[in-house]
Amino acid sequence: MNARATRPTTLLLQRLSRALKRDLPKAVAGNDGAVHQARVSTRRLREAVPVFATGLKGGKGGKARRKIRRLTKALGTVRELDVTLSLLDELARSPHVPRPAVEDVRARVIAERDARRKVMVERLERVNAGKLDERLRSMGDALQASTVEPWRKALATRLVARSRSLSTAMDGAGHMYAPEQLHAVRIAAKKLRYGLELAADSGVKEAAAHVHTIKRAQELLGKLHDLQVLQRHVAAVQSSPPQRRAQSRAALEDLARHIEGQCRQLHGRYVALIPALRELISAVRKTVVPQLARPIRRASAVKMGLSRPKDARTLASDR
Repeated sequence: MNARATRPTTLLLQRLSRALKRDLPKAVAGNDGAVHQARVSTRRLREAVPVFATGLKGGKGGKARRKIRRLTKALGTVRELDVTLSLLDELARSPHVPRPAVEDVRARVIAERDARRKVMVERLERVNAGKLDERLRSMGDALQASTVEPWRKALATRLVARSRSLSTAMDGAGHMYAPEQLHAVRIAAKKLRYGLELAADSGVKEAAAHVHTIKRAQELLGKLHDLQVLQRHVAAVQSSPPQRRAQSRAALEDLARHIEGQCRQLHGRYVALIPALRELISAVRKTVVPQLARPIRRASAVKMGLSRPKDARTLASDR
């Protein structure tokens, strides 16, 4: 097959599939960075497969989607705790945080992560990665052979729905610090981000300009969510037997207050981003969706942000 004639959608599917094949064995072996990258690949595939499968004969995407969803879920059992440990590492370096309290919480998180890692490996081993790769390759071949592109309308419809979901979630959260409502905004922003990335990576130039804004919001809300998860671990240690000495209880209370302060700061930064997010939602409907109605040159390049994480902060940036 001539690489120059390969459709951008086919190239994109191939790159995502290769990334997952590369990182999945390392994730099973216990590489934290690979767990993160593999999970990101599954999320991107979960966005791409149902869109690109639109109009293809034989239900090309159905079984692949189920396998990919199982991989995402399996990897998530450990990923969240890896991020929690990274946050504890950051806190341990702060002169304002009691180190003994951090170590108490760390011990609990490590024990839970070790237990979840066993579950993750068992779940991953039940997924036939070779069969998944075969299905994705078959889907790529079908995309390449297709003479029409119904996926463009499917993606446009998806982006409209997800921009509305984000707007609704933001209305529900308002400007108040409400963890559950902010969690809904985070999920909606994440889904819209992956849709915009898919549009940008498949050649829609108007989408690329908006990815940075939605990514900033998602990262802020993701860090906020991670801190809230950490708060639950701190609360669990505070309530666990045996009764702790007054000094230990005070240290845990100091840690809890410090985390709450960080949560409030991040929420303030999110509030400052609300106008930009509102503009982005409008732009998706007015510029990105109409662009999907226009034909894209067959030789368009596909550029994907599949770089490796360099440190704990990068590891936590794509939630």
